[in-house]
Amino acid sequence: MSQDGVDLETSLGYLLKEASSALRVAMEEVLRPLGMNVTHYSCLELLAQRPGLSNSELARGAFVTRQTMNVLLQALERDGYVTRPAEAPVGKVLPTRLTPRGRRSLEKATVAVRSVEVRMLSGLTEAERSGAFGILQKMIRSLRDDA
Repeated sequence: MSQDGVDLETSLGYLLKEASSALRVAMEEVLRPLGMNVTHYSCLELLAQRPGLSNSELARGAFVTRQTMNVLLQALERDGYVTRPAEAPVGKVLPTRLTPRGRRSLEKATVAVRSVEVRMLSGLTEAERSGAFGILQKMIRSLRDDA
């Protein structure tokens, strides 16, 4: 570390951010022809794996604000990708579910996103992939445990 700040050439945090940015750009490129962006895809993927999530839960899972997720959900509902009840069955939460159109769209997007991940990992051995996965999980845990 230099006296003026972080040495970007040796900063693991900066390298992780650069990798994250490169991954997002690559995902956006393959999702754009499908009429999606990363947040749209993330929302559909979360709903496929955890039907009935609330706006707040979806926002946390997609790493966006509740306001951003609310705007996205309104558009997805208008376009027939998701359904939400007019009134909350319990409390204030409007559980969201994928429609058949949303599932079909997600299937195409998943193929595209998987191709990006395959490309990203293509230069790694199976042992390196496994090691990277474990290391990243430990880093995330360390940061969350200290919060």
